[in-house]
Amino acid sequence: MHFKWISSLLVLLVGLAYAGDQTKLLQSGIDQEYFDITVRAQDDFFRYVNGTWLKETKIPQDKSNYGAFIALADQAKKDLRRIIEEAAASGTTAGSEAQKIGDFYLSFMDTSLIRQRGLQPLQPLLSQINSIKNRSHVIQLMVELRKIGVQRPFTYWISQDSKNSDAYITYITQSGLGLPDRDYYFKEDEKFATIRERYKEYITTILNLGHVASAEQKALRIFDMERNFAHHHWTRVENRDPHKTYNKFTIHQLDSLAPYFMWNDFIEYADIPQAKEVVVRQPDYLQALDSIFSARSLDDWKAYFTYKTLHGAAILLSKSFVQARFDFYGKTLSGTEQMEPRWKRAVNAVNGNLGKVVGKVYVKKHFKPQAKESMVELVENLLAAYEQRIKNLQWMSAETRSKALTKLSKFNYKIGYPDKWKDYSQLVVKKDELIENYERASRFYYKRNVQKLGQPIDLDEWFMNPQTVNAYYNPRLNEIVFPAAILQPPFFNLAADDAVNYGAIGAVIGHEITHGFDDQGRKYDGNGNLNNWWTEGDIERFTQRAEGLVEQYSQYSPVDTMHLDGEFTLGENIADLGGLTIAYHAYKRSLNGQQPAVIEGFTGDQRFFIGWAQVWRRKYRPDEMRKRVLTDPHSPSEYRVIGVVTNMPAFHKAFNLNEGDKLYKDEQELVKIW
Repeated sequence: MHFKWISSLLVLLVGLAYAGDQTKLLQSGIDQEYFDITVRAQDDFFRYVNGTWLKETKIPQDKSNYGAFIALADQAKKDLRRIIEEAAASGTTAGSEAQKIGDFYLSFMDTSLIRQRGLQPLQPLLSQINSIKNRSHVIQLMVELRKIGVQRPFTYWISQDSKNSDAYITYITQSGLGLPDRDYYFKEDEKFATIRERYKEYITTILNLGHVASAEQKALRIFDMERNFAHHHWTRVENRDPHKTYNKFTIHQLDSLAPYFMWNDFIEYADIPQAKEVVVRQPDYLQALDSIFSARSLDDWKAYFTYKTLHGAAILLSKSFVQARFDFYGKTLSGTEQMEPRWKRAVNAVNGNLGKVVGKVYVKKHFKPQAKESMVELVENLLAAYEQRIKNLQWMSAETRSKALTKLSKFNYKIGYPDKWKDYSQLVVKKDELIENYERASRFYYKRNVQKLGQPIDLDEWFMNPQTVNAYYNPRLNEIVFPAAILQPPFFNLAADDAVNYGAIGAVIGHEITHGFDDQGRKYDGNGNLNNWWTEGDIERFTQRAEGLVEQYSQYSPVDTMHLDGEFTLGENIADLGGLTIAYHAYKRSLNGQQPAVIEGFTGDQRFFIGWAQVWRRKYRPDEMRKRVLTDPHSPSEYRVIGVVTNMPAFHKAFNLNEGDKLYKDEQELVKIW
């Protein structure tokens, strides 16, 4: 990676925006029709930019929330539908990628055959569960369910070793809950008490539909087991700490930690005989699970596994199963009014199981090479701006600064789609075997995952599909990744003014870079290894500054009397603030000292902040908001806007904030990290 300042981006975008007519005004990229000018920007910037949209937009009946991200994802879904249905109608060669795409979709769409087959595709597994005769069989079932993607009390996978990023290792983590979070099992207010009762009813319904005897009594025992697991689950705040969740054990040491669990049997069943060490993310949970494992009767385990199997397959079974699952997980938990149409769910099925295969076609049809070229320049501009910010940080010591710059110099980035596509020739898909298609796909990915042990690190691997409207930072590879689908308006507009692009996709790029330096990402060095490379004084100064964000966001109450957990959302809040700050400085540098034109009545700085605010327009149903407050490390969209801009001096200046304005902060109150 070479950090050079590239000034051609402005020329490129201006050239595209003028489109050959030098007399035309540059397109701003601002959606002024969504503004609410009765709201002062200085008091509520989120509603100033998005207020009319918020008033006039109804959340679609098949959505729990709706906004710019969801609108783009819906468009991607429509694009994928055309690709998939063309493949389904093409009569392609058996075993080809087009055949797999088309037949997977057709297997989901054939409701008549699904109804006719009933529970028959699940019978071999249900019979295996009913034939459990000892604890070793219970372990065997846990592994079998892992291989086919059915939930169990703990899960495991192979990934890079956080303290030796050149090697793969097995990770073990808590699981097993049917409700979104441990808190759902214990919160005492009426809303959560009602959810618990509805969940017991849902378990009963699923067991009855599966023709399981004594369904109501078994449902109570299953719920009690889950509540038992939940009691020992670590909180989401605890699970964010990569040091606390890195606990390496040999297989022999696992025998001491959880002596009733037959670890040698587990290693054999899991097809990982070469696993000599594992990382246990929550050791005391595994210790508690060991006691539950031995204390619970075999009948309890049979009931639990039977329910998890039926629940896991519910979306693939008859209408009664599908409706029952939606009524609880869609309506009760998220407030969604109706199911997505079947074609959307079928596209989800293809996406979830053959995402890279259909993604290969998607990028050919819907991703412009110019977008990738411009993103490369934007990313390097943001990295260059970050380099300058680190060099000029007054609170950071020279020792830590040097190592931070080294880490930044080792950042890698991936844009649009993988350079190398995986081979899917061994995956069998049949148009009359929906459940079997899911099982075969899950086994295919399981085998690919466990085969990583002992192999070199796959530096080309992507953990999102190209058609995903999102982005991510991977600390072990020290890389930022931007799938193709997010690189379009309102995030990235090749025809728009630079200011809006820097405020939108520029801030997204900055957000992902900042994850390498947030409260947890900063703990990984430039090689992707978890170690303490900061001085104690720098850690103290960083923590003190970050605490300002914890306090600020903990004051926000988006629904009922529920407040955000500033500790839980800290990493994303740091990334938002750092990302927008770095994007702003990159934008200013791109101007090369020139004053940007006023466009549609807005200065360049004003357009920059508007670009940030309009990508976060989103509405939530109350039940969905409650769930997100407990489970989502990202703050709700409103606070991703106002929580950040209120800390930025450039925003204060751009919109002339003064004491008494609701978003105003004194200079000494501003949270400044990166």
